[in-house]
Amino acid sequence: MKPHEFWQDLHEPDSFSEGGTKVGFYPVTLDDGRQLRLPIRPLSDGDHALASLIINQASFTVLGALADNLAAKLKSFEPDVVVGLPTLGLTLASEVARRLGHSRYVPLGTSRKFWYLEELSVPMSSITTKQEKRLYIDPRMLPLLEGQRVALIDDVISSGTSILAGLSLLQASGIEPVVIGAAMLQSERWRDALERLDPKWPTRVRAAFSTPLLRKNGDGWI
Repeated sequence: MKPHEFWQDLHEPDSFSEGGTKVGFYPVTLDDGRQLRLPIRPLSDGDHALASLIINQASFTVLGALADNLAAKLKSFEPDVVVGLPTLGLTLASEVARRLGHSRYVPLGTSRKFWYLEELSVPMSSITTKQEKRLYIDPRMLPLLEGQRVALIDDVISSGTSILAGLSLLQASGIEPVVIGAAMLQSERWRDALERLDPKWPTRVRAAFSTPLLRKNGDGWI
């Protein structure tokens, strides 16, 4: 597949086997049986790789299916408001909020407006962007969150650093999310990071699908 062809189509159930050695793409299966092909990205050690999802490059069909899936899993938590993490988590958060019947959502950001407060910010980095930034919440949005059941959403949870930043920022604002949502859980590395913060957090995570850490196997990955 060409790079721009990924994340565009959902395939019929059982189109691809999830077992065995994979070359070029890794297939994941949604709850309704449909499958999505994800590109495989080798890690710097050369021996391991991860399946990749860039949700703002996905077709509206794929984005809609992932948002439908995640919203259904978050519904039982009865969130009053959805908070989205930048940058790609904002794309998913807005769609999930719509499906939960909300009229808006609250985006966090890494661009500081002049009225933002430094004490309402935390350092932030991610696996895909090594440059450290600061994560901010618009203080004017706090009345939307106070005393509400909050869902914190990112596109992908991998190392857990972005979610930890979001949790820390909300905690500084006196907010504790009732659930954490993502389109993809990328390996299991995030679990230990959230466990160290508080054992309750891994139990509050929901996602449309999860993918493993892949290892080199000949000309492919397993």
